Amino acid sequence: MSNSINTNVGALVALASLRTTQSALSVASKQVQTGYRVSDAQDDASTFSVAQGIRGNLQAFQAVQGSLANGVGLGTVTQAALTNISNLVGNLQAKITQLADGSIGNSQRTIYAADFSAMTNQISNFIAQASYNGVNLLSNNSAAKTFLADTSAATLTMTSQSSVHTAFTTFAQSSVSSVTAATASLTSLTTFANQVAASLGANAADTRTMTLQSNFVNSVVDATTTGLGAIVDADIGKASASVQALQVRQQLGIQSLSIANQQPSVLLGLFR
Repeated sequence: MSNSINTNVGALVALASLRTTQSALSVASKQVQTGYRVSDAQDDASTFSVAQGIRGNLQAFQAVQGSLANGVGLGTVTQAALTNISNLVGNLQAKITQLADGSIGNSQRTIYAADFSAMTNQISNFIAQASYNGVNLLSNNSAAKTFLADTSAATLTMTSQSSVHTAFTTFAQSSVSSVTAATASLTSLTTFANQVAASLGANAADTRTMTLQSNFVNSVVDATTTGLGAIVDADIGKASASVQALQVRQQLGIQSLSIANQQPSVLLGLFR
């Protein structure tokens, strides 16, 4: 093709190639900088739209995770309180049995009664302190608490165990000042112990259900996050290698454009 001072075909070809290289370099650099193959709608509108929908689902799952974590926490605290109360019930039974012994002297009875009072106060403290995030399932007239189970707003329930408080209040009114009174208090203690055992089982079942659901939701979130990554995450190693290769091509393109721009100057030789 003949040379022209109006149209430099070589320069146009070199410029087009340089533009293509710079465009590809911009894409690869963006992937390295953001870590995403699709970081916005300009990269891939349909894929970005799908990814945004998945991100919305993940945000909903985060709310469920938080709710279930609160449920597990409440159940665990309640279970710890009930377990410690149950442990003390055995000690109380032994102490009341000692107080029901008519052969002990007054000084021994005073010591045993003080020990009985201390353990009773400790149970009262366990009930009062069985609180998580402002909720106490053992308190008087406490209500059941519901927690999110999935993103469709289904719920799981932690049952109120306020009957433990009621049974304890009755038992705490028992007197151990005499053999007859101590013997009668054993009946009240048995009622309280049975209620503690029932609450232990019920709360353990609720907590297990909450824990299993929490583990399942966590697994779903992990799988969803992995799927999202497969859709939008960039292969950083590949992108980095592309950046280096494209930078070399860019330099060669600039040199080619420079050479092509020098071609019209050849025409000056015709006038010498």
